[in-house]
This record gives sequence, C-alpha cells and structure tokens, in this order.
Amino acid sequence: MSPAPDHRAAPRRRGAALEAAILEAALAELAEVGYGELRMERVAQRAQASKASLYRRWPGKTPLLMDAVQHAFPDLDSPPDTGTLRTDLLTLMRRIATQLAGPAGHALSAVLADSLLDPTRAARVRSHPGGSTMRAMRVLVDRAVARGEVDALRVTDRRVEAGPALLRHHFITHGAPIPDHVVVEIVDEVVLPLLSVADG
Repeated sequence: MSPAPDHRAAPRRRGAALEAAILEAALAELAEVGYGELRMERVAQRAQASKASLYRRWPGKTPLLMDAVQHAFPDLDSPPDTGTLRTDLLTLMRRIATQLAGPAGHALSAVLADSLLDPTRAARVRSHPGGSTMRAMRVLVDRAVARGEVDALRVTDRRVEAGPALLRHHFITHGAPIPDHVVVEIVDEVVLPLLSVADG
C-alpha cells in the first residue's frame, strides 16, 4: 500500500473548495470500502485535508455522508424549464433517478441501511435539512400555475411531495437503476392527476 498523502504538502484550500473536496472524497471512499469500513481518517487522507477540518464540520460519517448525498445533487438547484409541467416533471424525475443510480444513491442506501440498526442515527438522518428536491418541485409547480396549467388552490405540500416520495420509495424497495417506465407512471398516474383541475 502506498503511503498516505500528506495534506500539509497540498495546496491550501478553504471554505467551499475544501468542503467539496471532502464530500467527493467521502463518496469515493464509500464506493471503495463500503459504509462499514469507511473511516473519517481515510476520507481526510483522500481529500488531502486534516482530520480536524473534517471533525469541525461533521461529528461522524453519517452526517458527512448525508451532506455528500446533497452535494451529489447540485443540478436540482437549476430545475428544468421546458414549457410544460409534464415535460418538466419527467426531466427532473429522470435526473433524480440517474443520480440515485450513481454515488449519491450508493451513499443514501448505505446511510439508510445503517440507520435502521440505530434509532439515534435514524433520528439524525430524519433531521438532516436536505430539501433540494422539494424546492425544485415547487419551482416547477409555481411556473405551471403562472402558465395556467395548474390551479393554485390544488397545490399542497403533500401533492407536491408525492412524486419524489414515490421515486424514493421505489429506490429503497427495489434499488437502482429505476426503470424509466416507473418515472413516467409516477408523473402520469399520480403527480399530474393530483395537480390537475378537478372535474366539475
């Protein structure tokens, strides 16, 4: 085994650049050794950062990996704008499905599986802020309201959340990759009917 790189010899990084390097190192380390063998010290070595810089931000690997999952979903802050709600929803949900089939999904699976064994860790996972998917969904639905595709009175948190929740449920119960027909069915059979103008 080659000696671990000395973080003191690497270019000094701070702030967002350092955090991004650590989060990417955490995902890479997880893919290589798995959740059970993942160690904060090894993540620090891979990121060429000090252990102190990790522990100042994350008390352990569960919160670190939850932030790594969020880091792997950067494009959810730029929701699609295709001109119709259906195509926007399909584009967004397919994007999420693709990301769940990659490092973010691997990290999320590991954290969720581990949290089932420990109520304290499960509480930490539930309390993680997250929220990027719901923000993206809200943008799509608000645009559809402005275009007249959706009645604003039909927009509730539960209806907006239904599509991503079903996608997560399929991922948790069946794993990845998520078949495209599942994405289409969620959009066409659940999300659009929930938001469409009621008959009569």
